Amino acid sequence: MSNILKSTKFDIALVKPYFKTICFTLLLPIVFAAINRSLLTGVSLAMCFIAMTTGYTFSITEKNSMDRLFGILPVRKSELVIGRYVFVLAMGLLSLIISLIVQPLVLKVLGETVGVFDIVTAAIAGIFLFALYTVFQIPGYYKYGSIKGRVFMYIPVAGFLVTLLLLSKIPAIGNSIISVVESFPILLVFLAVFAIVVMYAVSIILSIRIMKKKEM
Repeated sequence: MSNILKSTKFDIALVKPYFKTICFTLLLPIVFAAINRSLLTGVSLAMCFIAMTTGYTFSITEKNSMDRLFGILPVRKSELVIGRYVFVLAMGLLSLIISLIVQPLVLKVLGETVGVFDIVTAAIAGIFLFALYTVFQIPGYYKYGSIKGRVFMYIPVAGFLVTLLLLSKIPAIGNSIISVVESFPILLVFLAVFAIVVMYAVSIILSIRIMKKKEM
């Protein structure tokens, strides 16, 4: 467990010079939420942007040839992988919390009513979308690297555009989803958590297998 935390702290140190840039990426979703008067779309965009920063650690380690360093450290490859997932999840959770605090305040200033239901719905959607993006991104980066696997950076963009299309062009679907959430809130939360846990478990196992096959 200690090695996993050390791996997470190492990733934090790698990305620390980019924290201002990462924080800046959360400003645009606030503007987007204000223009669309929608917390759901604002949070979805925020999670999309943060998911795009997943490749930072892979890019930094690849540019600085740190694979050799990882090879001599007294840390198992599985611990390095899990530590990186913990870092990514921590970044996503922190971004979600900031978005759920700032965006509702901005919307309320603009005269919009933001209730508990809106916040819970946006939180569930944000967590699920972030998970859906990163469970594919991370194994892709481990397999192909940050340069060859650059295409994985655009998975969140594609996912957000599809989400936006469904919400704006097909309102009936959005109303149906809201109706289901209102009718079965606890069940929906349970299913979302279960799906996220399963997706990350499969993603971690896949990443560990890829990592073990690599020479360091």
